[in-house]
Amino acid sequence: MAGNTLLTISEITYKAALILKNSLRFAGNVNRDYDGQFARTGAKIGNTINVRMPIRPVGRTGRVAKFDDINETYKALTLTTQFGVDMNFTSVDYTLSMDDFARRYLEPSVAVVANKIDYDGLQLYKQIPNIVGTPGTVPSDYLTYLQAGALMSDEATPQDQQRCMVLNPTSMATIVAANKLIFNPQAAIADQYRTGMMGKATGGFDWYESQNVATHTVGALGGTPAVNGASQVGSSLVTNGWTGSIATRLLEGDVFTIAGVYAVNPQTRQSTGKLRFFVVRAPGISDGSGNMTISIYPAITPPDPITGLPVQFQTVTASPADGALLTVVGAANVVTPQDIAFHPSGVVLGMADLERPPGAVESERVSDPDSGISIRIVRYYDGVNDLSGTRLDVIYGYLLVYPELACRIAS
Repeated sequence: MAGNTLLTISEITYKAALILKNSLRFAGNVNRDYDGQFARTGAKIGNTINVRMPIRPVGRTGRVAKFDDINETYKALTLTTQFGVDMNFTSVDYTLSMDDFARRYLEPSVAVVANKIDYDGLQLYKQIPNIVGTPGTVPSDYLTYLQAGALMSDEATPQDQQRCMVLNPTSMATIVAANKLIFNPQAAIADQYRTGMMGKATGGFDWYESQNVATHTVGALGGTPAVNGASQVGSSLVTNGWTGSIATRLLEGDVFTIAGVYAVNPQTRQSTGKLRFFVVRAPGISDGSGNMTISIYPAITPPDPITGLPVQFQTVTASPADGALLTVVGAANVVTPQDIAFHPSGVVLGMADLERPPGAVESERVSDPDSGISIRIVRYYDGVNDLSGTRLDVIYGYLLVYPELACRIAS
């Protein structure tokens, strides 16, 4: 075995971090600005930080001063998930070249970690209200994806070439095939033909494919649901008209609109001309008379009821009228993948360096400064059975800061 050298734990950890960095599709394109606030030496703050939301003043017209209240709000980013892979190998395996070791041990293990991180991130679809497409039908018209971008623009999403699209493999194959004859630069056509994927910066999005795109099942529904009581505001909606029996009608992640309730641009407070989408935040259960109170996002925040003037954090043109009908997106029990279009500033992923445990043979942790990926590897050795092993760990948490800066594409 002349010429072979034992791999070092730092070498292995660094290589693992690079593999993880290059394996992420969703998580690799979100906001990572808050990693440095966790687990700081001498100033540890636990596993939660508060992310400050921007204020949203209304402004004034004319010369007379009108002072807006300063209403600062926060959302909590918590590192909730520690996930890892444990491996055993012999001391002979430990003398392999880095390329061989990476191919046999690191790449399969890190792929599991990367898929878990991306899978959890794509589950955030349940918090996103805006949606385009028809559940159960894979979009083949490029217009569907442009409509997702238009909805995001209506919500004041930055138009700075950072928007991303993550599609499941079937959606990606369908849209590439459907657009192969559309006039495009020859280089772009060649790239789509060669890779089977839409190119970067196509239609204002960078496009990615992931098998981890979540699948949503529409609730059982039933009846003719309507608003029960006028002038409702806030994060819950009292309804009636559901089928008159005790049953779960809506599932978390279901989306509906209310007749006559239109969305407003968050900066101008002017109607977008489109009904406001509301996403269900907890399963909705009807009682024996068909009544149900639904937990929703965004909160129903209409103009000032007395003056009719815009207010901070306004979301709708008006409160729903008593008896206004609800329309749920999708038929009962339809199963549909939830592709996601998003802007990186709307989603935060936090990671932190895990402590090096005492008593380990070797341990190392690496934080990639570009991607913010933080990974720990701990090595141990069983001298009786000549087995080495590693524990590969990450700790992370997601926060959907601005659900309005994203849009679901039902397929």
